[in-house]
Amino acid sequence: MPRPITAVIHRQSLQHNLNVARTKMPNSHVFAVVKANAYGHGIERVYQAFKSADGFALLDLAEAKRIRALGWKGPVLLLEGIFSEQDLFDCDELNLSFTIHSQYQIEWLARFPRPARFDVYLKMNSGMNRLGFAAVHYRDIWQQLSQLNNVQSITHMMHFSDADGERLGRDGIEHQCQLFEAITHDLPGACSVSNSAAILRHQQLQSDVIRSGIMLYGSSPDFPAHSIDDWNLQPAMSLRSEIIAVQQLKAGDSVGYGSKFIAETDMRIGVVACGYADGYQRITATGTPILVDGQRSSLVGRVSMDMLVVDLSHLPSAQVGSEVVLWGTSKHGTVLSIDEVAAGSGTIGYELMCAVTARVNFIQD
Repeated sequence: MPRPITAVIHRQSLQHNLNVARTKMPNSHVFAVVKANAYGHGIERVYQAFKSADGFALLDLAEAKRIRALGWKGPVLLLEGIFSEQDLFDCDELNLSFTIHSQYQIEWLARFPRPARFDVYLKMNSGMNRLGFAAVHYRDIWQQLSQLNNVQSITHMMHFSDADGERLGRDGIEHQCQLFEAITHDLPGACSVSNSAAILRHQQLQSDVIRSGIMLYGSSPDFPAHSIDDWNLQPAMSLRSEIIAVQQLKAGDSVGYGSKFIAETDMRIGVVACGYADGYQRITATGTPILVDGQRSSLVGRVSMDMLVVDLSHLPSAQVGSEVVLWGTSKHGTVLSIDEVAAGSGTIGYELMCAVTARVNFIQD
């Protein structure tokens, strides 16, 4: 039989979370962000749940081709834009929208030989300092684009650096909003500013197109300030395994490589078929929560490549074959959010869901 570790993708939870985004900003077009293979969930696995979205946003042509191959006829946005002049031919053939963030992309557009009509998203750098044109140059860039015959529409776009936090003043979300509005207020075209954090926390913003990402997959963008319960989100992925062995420890016994954990009292522990080669972080700290048969317990000792250890001292009925949930929803209905688990390794839920490896069997419920 196969090794007992499985990532379960919950279609109803994906649909639920998409509906939360739509409810939060009902006057906006909701784009489902499926970059990074749908945040590790698999584009093909989430597609049916997200078909009610108004569009898809993703990273590159390979992902765009997968969406089109699934039958999607609506808008598709390349979030990082085109990476070569050749990409414009694919954008034309596949009817893709794309971000414009640098002058060289405009030069490629100006030289494109076909009579195409592209919908582009012009990105302003309002403080994130990754992609986009500085505010002082934005209007001139808009003029350049608007004069190109192959540009059909220009959507104004920006990305917040602090929508998930409390930084509101200089370089925070209020400053970025004010700067964006001051530059674009009298220019024609729709706007797209809201990511998951802004959708949930700043519903007063004007964003004709919202880019719902991490919230769709059941992770809170501002954890621990708010949990998924606070935002009415549901886990879309459950990483489940089983206990494959049980050990009895005496006080003073160690667990795992490096003997990083020493039992202070007699203990009963379970060995779980999950390790860092499955995507569970090696640096995850002892005490990080784990569910065993729907009951909370915790990680013990260092995570190995293929195994980890969970405390069973307070779970006398747990045995070989007992269900273990590393994050997500137990068959018993108990929920362990991926955000809480990620905190145990000093990271965020995004990284864990994207890191589940190819050897883990994925199924849909």
